[in-house]
Amino acid sequence: MRTTIRGALAALALLPALALGAPAASAAPSPSPTASGTPAPATKAGTSFLTAVNLSPGQDANVAASTGDYLYWAFGASEGQTPTVKLSVNLAPGTDRHGPQTWSVEVFDGLRRRQSCTAGTQNATGDQNTTALTLDCTLREVRTWAEPWSGDPLPGTYYVRLSVSDVPQPDLGLATAVQLHVAAKGGSDNAQPEGGELKAPLVPPAGGGASTAKAAAPVAEEEHWYTGWFSGWNSRWYWTIGGGFLAALAGVLGYNLTRHPHGRRPGHHGSVPHQGTHQSGSYADRP
Repeated sequence: MRTTIRGALAALALLPALALGAPAASAAPSPSPTASGTPAPATKAGTSFLTAVNLSPGQDANVAASTGDYLYWAFGASEGQTPTVKLSVNLAPGTDRHGPQTWSVEVFDGLRRRQSCTAGTQNATGDQNTTALTLDCTLREVRTWAEPWSGDPLPGTYYVRLSVSDVPQPDLGLATAVQLHVAAKGGSDNAQPEGGELKAPLVPPAGGGASTAKAAAPVAEEEHWYTGWFSGWNSRWYWTIGGGFLAALAGVLGYNLTRHPHGRRPGHHGSVPHQGTHQSGSYADRP
């Protein structure tokens, strides 16, 4: 009897779903690797360096965005690799656009220094009849070590920024679709010896997702016997006293060099006789 009642209740619970033509149970499939074993494409993009979406090795991105938004992704690169970033932008229908659009791609390293591209199209312009734009950027080979003042690419995290550099004002906000693919050739075996080694990869992104690199450990500065003299809160007193002393010394020297000697100066043609106000004799006696 209980079994019959339970079966009847289960049938009644399925009646609304069957009446609406929907399956009795539908679970959203979880993202899984593709048939080739690569991760599924990312469907999001960040809007700044801090919110850049991390891409796993071999992972692409397929994002729906709005015209005018800044899109950021992050990926990791190791020494000996030569990364190449390829982007495809599907523009809004030409009937909705009011003029040409120019899209740009830029690549930055972990210190947010803009890296130059050795090949590729960084800027692409499409008119109203253009449906898609293609951009790409090939970086220089990632080095194992470089001088601190140089901008050479080093192992660590790299950021990709896609933006619209020129677009009519009414076209801002139109729907677009972006596909991103990051490829890299070479590896650690291809790295050339540089006479040094980077202790740790450059700063990783602070956005969501797994970190692609470790933060570099801080390096202690070398100290000398005079290190504390001109640093800290009392350094301004040293500079003030030293500057005042130098200003006073310059004033004294300048005065001694430019002042005139005291006393009367001798004439160039001898002394001039004294001329008094009283004159002897009458006006008639003068010749």
